[in-house]
Amino acid sequence: MDQITNILAICSGIFALGLAFGLVDRKNFSLGWLIIAVLLIALNDAMLTRAWGAIPSLLPESDWNWQGKIMALFASLVAASLAVFGWKRSGLTWRHAAGSLGPAFVAVTLYLGFFVAIAMAFGGDEANAETIAFQLTMPGLEEEIFYRGILLFAFNEAFRARVRFLGISWGWGALLSSLAFGLGHALSYTSAEGFALDPIYLALTAVPSLLAVWLRERTGSLVLPILAHNGGNAIPLLI
Repeated sequence: MDQITNILAICSGIFALGLAFGLVDRKNFSLGWLIIAVLLIALNDAMLTRAWGAIPSLLPESDWNWQGKIMALFASLVAASLAVFGWKRSGLTWRHAAGSLGPAFVAVTLYLGFFVAIAMAFGGDEANAETIAFQLTMPGLEEEIFYRGILLFAFNEAFRARVRFLGISWGWGALLSSLAFGLGHALSYTSAEGFALDPIYLALTAVPSLLAVWLRERTGSLVLPILAHNGGNAIPLLI
């Protein structure tokens, strides 16, 4: 029940903020796509939590949520396969925009450098074979395909106004998808203690999230965001 309360709070907050943005610029706003985006957030959480515990664990006991990540990844791939989304429009393509790899290399360097700085400031993590295998695969695959893939696409359809900055066109979708990503990591709820928001963790997720959005929009592909995400997660295991 705590997990359901937490995701309802996240979805409600994202919906309310998105609705406020949309009412300011109604001609560039689609309420239907905002609802789809919020439902995607709820679906993703349901998969990650095995339907909030209703689906039994089928894998051996582990410190890492392999089953939840695999289920969430599968759901995102199914969504991307729908005609309304599409693989290419969701960033699931090997092809990169012409002239994008040079600037993208700089962004990836900044992305990895951010994680190096965090690891040096807060210390590294203990590593074992399973931890390394998990961090080099699941976070980037599942989270980038969801947050910078289908969720960003849905939000971009909900908010069509754009501002050109740093070589890409930014919309409210970049902010809302990054905020959903941050809240998913930084907001928690227990019936005993209520809601708890870690503002530092929220801020620390904002930088890599926005860099990943930039990479996705500049290159047209999720390949580099996935590689950068997994590389960033692995850095604390090496320092």
